[in-house]
Amino acid sequence: MEKEQYLGVSVSPYTYEQILMDLKKRIAEGKQSTVIAVNPEKVITAGRDPVVKELINNSTYQIADGIGMILASKLKGGRVKERVTGVDMMGRLLQFAAEEGHSVFFYGAKEDVVRTAKEKLEAQIPGLKIAGYSNGYVKDQEALVSQIRESGAALLFVALGSPRQELWIKDNMAKLPNVKVFQGVGGSFDVYSGNVKRAPAFYRKFGLEWLYRLAKEPKRIKRQMALPKFLLKVFVQK
Repeated sequence: MEKEQYLGVSVSPYTYEQILMDLKKRIAEGKQSTVIAVNPEKVITAGRDPVVKELINNSTYQIADGIGMILASKLKGGRVKERVTGVDMMGRLLQFAAEEGHSVFFYGAKEDVVRTAKEKLEAQIPGLKIAGYSNGYVKDQEALVSQIRESGAALLFVALGSPRQELWIKDNMAKLPNVKVFQGVGGSFDVYSGNVKRAPAFYRKFGLEWLYRLAKEPKRIKRQMALPKFLLKVFVQK
């Protein structure tokens, strides 16, 4: 399926199921794949930073994480019909790994957060094999890469914040031939550990998580202004 472009940034019009089907095929072929979440804030940043734009556009799957991407697709008559959030994509990938017999590795966040996320996910997903984990404060990167490689993990979730996590993936993919799926997951470990609560189902269903977060953290208003700015730019470009 052909990708869509918004202000020079690629977005994959795939659903969760389509991504998983495609990944299964790519893994069988021995190919490495990357998953990156795209939202209006990230697109605006990419417009100022060519490194961020390159990281996004060179990814295998640029998932539409944010209601702004759905609205932009509607403005342009595109095919992005549903949100594919980073945290839910991680959940689907973990379930996929358990069903297909692939082990996974977690890297990033604080020690107690990533450890608790590991323990809770192992309890929640039957058959899930977490081959190892490391917090995000490791100084010996060579040792970390060796640990991931020796774990035999086929899926790697990196939580260092964007674009740092994507840069780390880009720099280390070739050193980790056993890893077939890389995803930068931002604050997902915080969610799965229970350290951060997601918006209620009502807000998630209608793409209003941003409104829930804004009500909880009014200081986020500056970041949320990226949404109308992004839609205006897309409309003018249209």
